[in-house]
Amino acid sequence: MNRFEAAERALRKAAPHQLVDALGAVLTDRYAAKSVELLLVDYGLTVLQPVTALPHTGEPVPVHNSPAGRAFVVQQSVVEGVGEGMAKVHCPVTVRGDRLGVLCLVVPTDVCTPERLAELADVAEVLGHEVVVAERDTDLYLRARRKDRLTLAAEIQWQLLPGRSCARPEYELGAHLEPAYAIFGDNFDWSATEDRLMLYVTNGMGEGIEAALLTSLAINALRNARRAGLSIADQAALADQAVYAHYRGASYLSVLMVDFDLATGRARVVDAGSPRMWRLRRGGAVQPITFEAQLPLGMFEETDYVAEDFQVEPGDRLVFVSDGVYEAASPSGERYGERALARAIAATQLLPAAEVPREVLRQLAAHRGRPVPHDDALVVCLDWHGR
Repeated sequence: MNRFEAAERALRKAAPHQLVDALGAVLTDRYAAKSVELLLVDYGLTVLQPVTALPHTGEPVPVHNSPAGRAFVVQQSVVEGVGEGMAKVHCPVTVRGDRLGVLCLVVPTDVCTPERLAELADVAEVLGHEVVVAERDTDLYLRARRKDRLTLAAEIQWQLLPGRSCARPEYELGAHLEPAYAIFGDNFDWSATEDRLMLYVTNGMGEGIEAALLTSLAINALRNARRAGLSIADQAALADQAVYAHYRGASYLSVLMVDFDLATGRARVVDAGSPRMWRLRRGGAVQPITFEAQLPLGMFEETDYVAEDFQVEPGDRLVFVSDGVYEAASPSGERYGERALARAIAATQLLPAAEVPREVLRQLAAHRGRPVPHDDALVVCLDWHGR
């Protein structure tokens, strides 16, 4: 049995809460590792938290200005010398483009050959898959991601999300929400098949737990319709009926829904509310893309929705934002506005899709002038490569 197979078998046989210990034993035996640590990125994407039996017993590592953070951001292994013939290797832990964290281990420098580093990168990927599966049976990894306590509304919202990034040959996706530990109404969802990608960006009304419950109802209604094979317009109609049946128009939810054909780039769009889409075309300017405005889900009984056609080209970057971005105000009361948002999007041209939402929200926070926003702010980025 080779080194990689030994590590893979150990992870598959380990108890859900003992993945790091099981992997550490193999890496110590097969790679002469002196220490093995799994760091998971926190909900705010600011620090990497050590996974321990008792979360928060280890010191967090900043995403910025650290070797582990660099491995997380650039999605490549980073090696740093630690003296006495030893090196510390940081391997990104990523599952189908969803960045979970970093595997850090101290090994002899002669282990750091290209072949061995490639093996360790593969081991880190398998570890990521096992962590995702293990989260069905243990809270250890979810607890380790928390720099602070989540509000109940935020707990509901994070459990609804598919991930924060995703990658396939045809596209790359990245998304982020703020305030990460106290979100309540904004949400995103995506699902892909061999031929299609469906993306929803939602902005629920209200605050706190009521907003989270409204969004939870709408998202699950949309998923139910999607999984029944309905068109995007019929998905909107079914979710509209579900929300109206419960709230009778007292509460409703805005959503922008896009159904992409992966082979052609042709998309069908339903614009039912406030989330908006911007396009950065290669070699061109940032521009807002507008669609026919339709009623939010649940505002009136039995609303009919109509899908519009939209074409996306290879090299296009689409950025979706909630109204919490537009309405953010500076200490003097100046709204963020479209011009500032366009500049922020243009400044991300060299960043990968997974990093774009955090960078746009960072610039928004600088305008806002306070660390915690009064409203949810959501940014989703889609880089289209095409087939």
